[in-house]
Amino acid sequence: MDAVVAELVCYPVKSCAGVPVASARVLPTGLEHDRRFVIVDAASGTFLSQRTYPAMACIQPEVIPCGPGVTGLTGLTLSAPGHEPVTVDVDPEGPRRAVTVHSWEGIGVDQGDSVAAWLGDVLGTPVRLVAAPADIRRHRAGRYGSWSHFADAYPVLVASQASLDELIARLGERGGEPVPMTRFRPNIVVSGWAAPHLEDRVDRLAIGGNGGAELGFERECVRCTIPLVDQDTGRKAGPEPIRTLATYRRAADGGVTFAANYAVLAPGEVALGDSVTVRSWLPEGDRGKAVRPS
Repeated sequence: MDAVVAELVCYPVKSCAGVPVASARVLPTGLEHDRRFVIVDAASGTFLSQRTYPAMACIQPEVIPCGPGVTGLTGLTLSAPGHEPVTVDVDPEGPRRAVTVHSWEGIGVDQGDSVAAWLGDVLGTPVRLVAAPADIRRHRAGRYGSWSHFADAYPVLVASQASLDELIARLGERGGEPVPMTRFRPNIVVSGWAAPHLEDRVDRLAIGGNGGAELGFERECVRCTIPLVDQDTGRKAGPEPIRTLATYRRAADGGVTFAANYAVLAPGEVALGDSVTVRSWLPEGDRGKAVRPS
């Protein structure tokens, strides 16, 4: 069975629900619109995530793109259970405010009081919604080096169906219930690889034919507590799958790993069903060290 793209998911607002798509432009910063927005504490500017606000999983974004052939977006609609949706006209020139994402400190563009009040009501705490400015320069060093908006680490997270199948089998052996891929919030899911965790062994991979994208492996992804959050209910449902992953996917520096971070080596268009071709493999013993998001 050939390896193909089985799922494509964009996360317009960091730590909120994903948006499955049939096709996407892959830019140097990842899938177009991915993590373009972040919710921050109104006072400190520190980003919020499902680690402390699991209900963010139930905030569903919908981007309103510009016209055909035009890059960018004009609006963003947010919906959540028990709340009327809110739509904000994206303002690329709004007031700028300090933003902190882990160790990174930079600037975001505030998107106004209306959406801030809506989010504050949903999450029960004063927040602001900020967008990545056009001139953001958030660089991440690594094997290849990459750029991102408000992602934790690198532009693209890749997981394979074989890796999830292996986890589900081990959960079953321990009397646990299966978990969906949504727990791990990947951008690209590959099906057709016979062995699990091949995404950790790739050096470079190509997606699609001419005009497709090429990605380069950076590091395995050390998981935080977000995989414990049921992405449908916005509630923590631990200790699985972290407990089972700890039996066979421990990182050398601590924590457990699932999926892998990639840099964008060549931007392009990708779509469901596109072929996934490994251009080169990492030498044995030369896999990138696992990294905690920063």
